[in-house]
Amino acid sequence: MLAARRRDRLDDLAKEISEEVPGAARIVPVTLDVTSQESVDALVAAVGGCHVLVNNAGGALGLDTVETADLDDYRAMYETNVLGLVRVTKALLPKLIESGEGHVVNVTSLAAHVPYEGGGGYNAAKHAAYAVNEVMRLELVAKPVRITEVAPGLVKTEEFSLVRFRGDEERAAKPYQGVPEPLVAEDVADCVAWAVTRPPHVNIDRIDVQPRVQAAPYRLHREN
Repeated sequence: MLAARRRDRLDDLAKEISEEVPGAARIVPVTLDVTSQESVDALVAAVGGCHVLVNNAGGALGLDTVETADLDDYRAMYETNVLGLVRVTKALLPKLIESGEGHVVNVTSLAAHVPYEGGGGYNAAKHAAYAVNEVMRLELVAKPVRITEVAPGLVKTEEFSLVRFRGDEERAAKPYQGVPEPLVAEDVADCVAWAVTRPPHVNIDRIDVQPRVQAAPYRLHREN
């Protein structure tokens, strides 16, 4: 099952997977807003069994300092990156436990572990997501559910930077300028796929993944 806000993107992705993987299980796209309990309830009602949950919803808003922070931005980032993750996980956890081989993969960010100037709201939200991930690992240790965090560095996607800078295409392009090979979504998906295909007794606690040319959120090699 594929769940996200934009149904057109989901339909395109479902078609792409079906064409690339002949004989794959039927893919069901479902429109989902992780900030809405009603939307999450509808998702749960549409799900039969559930063996793997990948929490990938998130996003950053702005690069304001703490001094100039917009608290509405902080609130929105927390709502999506933290409460959205908890809302969906809480709703599907009974099905994951019932499966006997459940796995929750939380895609956070390098920002969850390494703070940087202007990242206060995003750092705080992703660090909270990391904390929830660690708490679940402790709380579910006696249950048949594995917990994994995937923390990517710089990933070039269509929307992340554009959303962060509120549609300003020039500012949105700057984080990637001069970076020879940033990560792409497929690199992160590979990490998720690897973690969930380990033997059931193996729990991959955390995967940190960055481009080779990135050593920290603020330390990137750029070509002129």
